[in-house]
Formats: sequence, structure tokens, C-alpha cells
Amino acid sequence: MAQRIVTVYTDDLTGQESEEVQTHSFALDGINYEIDLASDNYDKLFEALAPFISSGRKVGRTKNTVTPRKQTQDGPSAEQLRAWARENDYAVNDRGRVPANIRQAYAEAH
Repeated sequence: MAQRIVTVYTDDLTGQESEEVQTHSFALDGINYEIDLASDNYDKLFEALAPFISSGRKVGRTKNTVTPRKQTQDGPSAEQLRAWARENDYAVNDRGRVPANIRQAYAEAH
């Protein structure tokens, strides 16, 4: 006996089957949505949202995106703190979070 599994891709908006259907994600008011659309319907969705996207702000990140860590604008970088700590005889690791006592000593010295 042989089994054959057939995957059918269906556009959620029209209900039509198509090989070009892809899943797209978006969020509104804190609720995440997914919808399977063929390219024509995705174009319609994108055109409808385009003015809002261009006027909006990006926040957070998606699960498939890696963004660099946020660097604070109001203080020295971790590398600067480590260099200062070594110059002032503090033991500090090459990686990881700079200890609070070193940050505090740096702030008091400056």
C-alpha cells in the first residue's frame, strides 16, 4: 500500500488554490495575525497598509530577525568601561555585563 500526501495552498481571502500562496504576518493593537495570500492579494494588502507603514514607527522585532543590542546614549560603552576598569586596577571580564560597582566607580571618577 502506498500513501500520497498532497498539500493544497489556498488563499485565505479568495479561497482559491494556488502554488504561489505564502503566509504573511502583521499585528494591530497588540494582536498578531497570519494570513495566507497569493501574490495579487498580498499586493492589495501592502498597498492598503503602505500609508500607515510609511508614517509609523518600527518597534520590537520579529522572531526571525536579529537586531544588534541597544547601546545607551547617555554613558560609556561596555568596551570603554572595561578599558577604564583595567587602567584603574579593577578585574573585569572580556565579555558579558560590566558589573555595577565598576559602572558606579567610573561615574564617580568622571
